[in-house]
Amino acid sequence: MEDRYLCKARPIGTRKQWVTGFYAILGEKTVIIVNEPEKFYDVDSGKNSHGNKIVEVIPKTICQCTGLKDKNGKLIWENDLVKYLFSDTIAPIRYGSYQSCFDSTKTEHVGFYVDWSVTDKKYMRKDLGYWINMVDVKIVGSKIDNPELLEVQS
Repeated sequence: MEDRYLCKARPIGTRKQWVTGFYAILGEKTVIIVNEPEKFYDVDSGKNSHGNKIVEVIPKTICQCTGLKDKNGKLIWENDLVKYLFSDTIAPIRYGSYQSCFDSTKTEHVGFYVDWSVTDKKYMRKDLGYWINMVDVKIVGSKIDNPELLEVQS
C-alpha cells in the first residue's frame, strides 16, 4: 500500500487513538478501511474475521498522508504542525491551492503546503517539500492532538 494514498482519523468514541487506512463514505457513515490481512475480532458480529476492518471515524479528524517522511522516517500528515526553530513559529500543514512567496506571476499551486498565514510569517515560503528537507524545522505534533500550540501564537 502506498503511503501517499493513506488517511488517518480518530474512531468514533475515542479521543486519542488513530486508525490508518483508506477513507470512504459508506451510506451516511464516514469510515477508514484498515487492511487487516491477519485474523481480528469483529466487535459487531462477535466473531473472528479476516480481511479489511471498517472503522467509523469522526469526519473532522480525517488527515491525508503527504507521502513524505520526517528525518526519523515517520510519515507526515495533513494538520501536522511544523516548527521553525529560529523563531519558534509553528504552522499547520494543509492541502489545497496556495501561492509561493517567490512567484511574481501569481500562479496558484495545488498540493500540501505550510500555512504560515496563521502566524506573522506570511511572507515565508509555503512549499512543504522545501521545509521538510531543512535542518531548522521539525514536526512537533498535530493540530488535532495539540491545538494549544497554535493558540499560543494568536
